[in-house]
Amino acid sequence: MLTLKLIENKPEEVVARLAVKGFDAARLIDEITMLNDKRKNIQAELDGLLAEQNRMAKEAGVEIGRLKKEGRMDEAESIKLQTAEKTNDLREKSKGLESEAKTSEQKLHESLVLMPNLPHESVPRGRTAEDNFMVRSGGIIPPKSGKLPHWDLAARYDIIDFELGNKLTGAGFPVYKGKGAKLQRALVSFFLDHNIEAGYLEVQPPYMVNEDSAFGTGQLPDKEGQMYHATADNLYLIPTAEVPVTNILRDCILQNSDLPVKLTAYTPCFRREAGSYGKDVRGLNRLHQFDKVEIVQVRKPEESYQALDEMVAHVEKLINKLGLPYRIMRLCGGDMSFASALTYDFEVYSAAQERWLEVSSVSNFESFQANRLKLRYRSENKKTELLHTLNGSSLALPRILAALLENNQTENSIIIPETLQTYTGFSSI
Repeated sequence: MLTLKLIENKPEEVVARLAVKGFDAARLIDEITMLNDKRKNIQAELDGLLAEQNRMAKEAGVEIGRLKKEGRMDEAESIKLQTAEKTNDLREKSKGLESEAKTSEQKLHESLVLMPNLPHESVPRGRTAEDNFMVRSGGIIPPKSGKLPHWDLAARYDIIDFELGNKLTGAGFPVYKGKGAKLQRALVSFFLDHNIEAGYLEVQPPYMVNEDSAFGTGQLPDKEGQMYHATADNLYLIPTAEVPVTNILRDCILQNSDLPVKLTAYTPCFRREAGSYGKDVRGLNRLHQFDKVEIVQVRKPEESYQALDEMVAHVEKLINKLGLPYRIMRLCGGDMSFASALTYDFEVYSAAQERWLEVSSVSNFESFQANRLKLRYRSENKKTELLHTLNGSSLALPRILAALLENNQTENSIIIPETLQTYTGFSSI
């Protein structure tokens, strides 16, 4: 959530930078300004009434004390009654204003949360993925020549059963079997081990979160239609480990000695993927339930972009170790998420499908999530300031697995990358 101070002090800059995301902020800023002015006026009137109550009580107390000393008890009692009556009137008016102030504050909040995060100054204009900028690429794209898509390989070697998953739950919920299940587990352990080696603390969070957690990282009110909602308990299945892991620090004030925070977690992820259809959703390309390992960092503002570069380099190292051809894309404004200030997507090449598959997004949210989370630190001058939050997939498994199967197939087997063999216990399928 953008700070009210930023919107008040730099409205033209907010409008210009959000235009890069294709968001017209002018009308919303006018609404926020109007609501904030109304809130200030109500608060000023309320403060005036409270001050008046205090003044009347103080003056009446002095006068009543003087009259009692003079033995004029009837007059003292009369002033006491008159003051009580006036104070009650002011108190009733104050209650009405307090109710108005609460309503005004709520309306202001509801408008503020509709405002996306500002994109970083380096983010280019653009509408879709076609406008993203390739930062660099690596690896060698294998020739297609007779390669089968991963869904055919899964059936041939009996390692993933899509039809069984459809029977048990529905489309988008595959069942991994035998060496397919073990390869999944191997990838999770491989990613976690390398994240821990890079200084991340492993945590195992819940797979469901409450509304406050979903709001804190920006899923609510932006993405409620994409999350599975357990309505009986008003809980949401997590779309990514980013949500519970980042919320570990909700409502916290950290000390300098606590920073930086670096956390990693493996979780299944659940996404409704409403509106997804066509050939791009076949097999492992787009699932409703999938496994992912996540990294999250919390940094001081002046360190966050250095941390983003470190996270990008870390994910790149993982993909290189798996021997997959890849490219790193810096997203244009129109392809970025609601909460992100700058995002890099990683894509690996799928030999049989002859297309690039997104396997990771690494993002800096600057103070946008921290403002929602009330996540701050006490700086050296003893003031509390908002921190910056970052997260990235390291990595999402389905499309990594798809690319590994397709790119490493031979006529009669699938070769397991050497770096994974100590985790799988086998060198081929």
